[in-house]
Amino acid sequence: MAFKAPRGTRDILPDEASRWEFLENSFRERCRLYGFQEIRTPIFEHTELFVRSVGESSDIVSKEMYTFHDRSGRSLTLRPEGTAAVVRAYLENGLHEKPHPVKLYYFGPMFRYDRPQAGRYRQFHQFGLELFGSPQPSADVEIMALSYDMLRSLPLPEFRLELNSVGCRECRPGYRERLREYLRFREEELCPDCSRRYRENPLRVLDCKKPECKDLSAGAPLLTQSLCPQCAGHLARVRELLERLELPYVLNPRLVRGLDYYTRTAFEFVAPELGAQASLGGGGRYDALVEECGGPPTPGVGVAFGLERIILLADWKERLEAGPVPVFLAVAGEGLEEEALLLAREIRALGVPAEVELGGRSLKSQMKYAGKKGFARVIIIGSRELEQDRFLWRDMVDGSQVLVSREELRQRLLEQEG
Repeated sequence: MAFKAPRGTRDILPDEASRWEFLENSFRERCRLYGFQEIRTPIFEHTELFVRSVGESSDIVSKEMYTFHDRSGRSLTLRPEGTAAVVRAYLENGLHEKPHPVKLYYFGPMFRYDRPQAGRYRQFHQFGLELFGSPQPSADVEIMALSYDMLRSLPLPEFRLELNSVGCRECRPGYRERLREYLRFREEELCPDCSRRYRENPLRVLDCKKPECKDLSAGAPLLTQSLCPQCAGHLARVRELLERLELPYVLNPRLVRGLDYYTRTAFEFVAPELGAQASLGGGGRYDALVEECGGPPTPGVGVAFGLERIILLADWKERLEAGPVPVFLAVAGEGLEEEALLLAREIRALGVPAEVELGGRSLKSQMKYAGKKGFARVIIIGSRELEQDRFLWRDMVDGSQVLVSREELRQRLLEQEG
């Protein structure tokens, strides 16, 4: 008898494996430019981790997880997504005691019992980013900017960034009741899955891909109209920063995430050529997840991409060039995060890795952070210097500091990389 790979899995043969290697190396290089470090977690975890973090009523937990009992009777689950495992590792290994923000990325296989189709498997692979410790909208934008730059650098057709807010613990319950009231008179027209979702978590009805449910939810009240002032302000600032960085996006007030832990910012990268399976990847903010998993209150934001879909869509006649090493951008005063993000974008365009202050800390704390992280050079952005289009270049080795123009800064970076 000739064995075959289980349904929903497949072999990656040498010709295709070279594409995976290229893609993974491209992602790693982009993460290096942004100061993200790799983390690797086990492919199975205690089942309770996913039940608590992803949500007991979610489709993943209720229908899609591969769960088994080991010989000691412990309930274990092949990981269906990466964020919960990274949060567990972040807490268990004391990363929450390190300088923040903590910026991590991962690759790896995930497992969900789902209907196999083009670009979707029961064992599939994800690339993900997680950023812990910053509640600032600039952290959301940093994740989206890295994701956008990464996808843009690959041989992919056109895609778009869709953005929304899913609110927080303060404003989402009220919206959930308004949505449930709207759906109450339409329950019989929902698909069987959405009939269950309507009672357990009506927001998931908005995420249904079936035409009848999409049509029914088209007239539902919008979550963006129910946001509390804090969530509305956060979304407005994210939009301002995206526009300032000239990162194109579409506001999609129907966009929700399928996992319970998301709060405020939600986003998705969509490639229309994929049709019904248009999502390349998505993510958002999860400010309560670390605490939910037993840690201290810690804001977080992340994203995950399906590698199979990117492999499927890419034109492999083209190739990406790699680039080279790190500089830290500190801000001397409030309201300068825009300038820091813009300058970092210019520096990264030269192929030089750049990290930006995302924590809203004092200059003294920023310099302390840069020292702990081992940066050899820091660029300090101050209001008075900006009026002259100048920056302070600080050598962290000998402590010297010099005022440089934008062109002089560019030359210094290129000379040191050369």
